[in-house]
Amino acid sequence: MTGGFCVRCGQPAGTGEHAACLGLRAELEPPRFCRECARRMVVQVTPAGWTARCSRHGECSSSGPAPATD
Repeated sequence: MTGGFCVRCGQPAGTGEHAACLGLRAELEPPRFCRECARRMVVQVTPAGWTARCSRHGECSSSGPAPATD
């Protein structure tokens, strides 16, 4: 997690313990919080993948570049 916010828990990336956020399961789950502003994102999961949309910063998907978690 470089700068910004954790996409799993929404807390500042440079503070706290994020071991659970970076676990094996995290690679398979979509992000829940925007890494730019920590807003809760609208997430849709389908059999083909997932999309996550921030009202201010746009959309990311499992088929596109995934948000960095390290």
